[in-house]
Amino acid sequence: MLARNAESLYWIGRYVERADDTARILDVSVHQLLEDATVDADTASRRLLAVLGITPPDGTQLDVWTLTELVAMSPETGSIVSSIASARENTRVAREVVSSELWQCINSMWNAVPERQRAARRVGPHEFFTFVEDRAAMFAGLADSTMSRDDGWRFLVLGRSVERVDMIVRLLMSRVGDKPTSPGWVTVLRSAGAHDTYLRTYRGALDASRVVQFLLMDRLFPRSVFHALSKAESCLEELDRGPSARIGANAEAARLLGKARSDLEFLRPSELLDDLTGRLQVLQTTVREVGEAVSRQYFHAVPWIEWNNAEVNL
Repeated sequence: MLARNAESLYWIGRYVERADDTARILDVSVHQLLEDATVDADTASRRLLAVLGITPPDGTQLDVWTLTELVAMSPETGSIVSSIASARENTRVAREVVSSELWQCINSMWNAVPERQRAARRVGPHEFFTFVEDRAAMFAGLADSTMSRDDGWRFLVLGRSVERVDMIVRLLMSRVGDKPTSPGWVTVLRSAGAHDTYLRTYRGALDASRVVQFLLMDRLFPRSVFHALSKAESCLEELDRGPSARIGANAEAARLLGKARSDLEFLRPSELLDDLTGRLQVLQTTVREVGEAVSRQYFHAVPWIEWNNAEVNL
């Protein structure tokens, strides 16, 4: 597979997942701000922006509408609209290796965004978030049903899995320091699409330790960090079909993912909340390093050549 196609598929997976997760997080957060008058909108909005890595404007009092404009509607990098546009552009570049159904899905989603934005400004943002979540689910379903399980599929799933780890870690970081019984943990579960599954797993018992354990370590829930790390690791193993290295991992990305996965796999649940901030920061750093390692290994394998003193003496 051409490196440019592989890179496009990897980023399609990341951008679609980023748009989906951001819509989920913002939908729950906006609903909470509108429903609970005791929550300070400016403080909650700035906290969410910090989690998403978006710099808030100086000297501006934030509320539901300014938050929605910044995170959902802004053309700046990191917003939902920006992620959709980037996913569509990468799909256009990789048109030769994606199915017609996938292209039609992401292209129609991109074309519908302006009208959905206008409707959101008239009647509220919930319908816009639901639209993004539904289209992302449709995209994932079409990818599952129309793409061969070849290297292109693996790069797409790799990107989606890496981005999912990053977003779940950011979501958990937003609640570090909350009381074990804080209603904020319900917000975390709902933002991750995990509320119903969590309640069935733990029979309705809610506390911080179990929520963190579920979102970080659960082996069966597809949006947990452990499951996403395992999926990404499996994709890399299938992509790298060369002879196995005799000492350790033969690729930096695989080594990083394997270490992060094993650290969670063999961690005692009782120790999970010990230095949770540090643990989440390590995972976030791992995600960044994995992205750089994947880029070096598969997309930019040949370094730039700089000629020095290249005169020829005859």
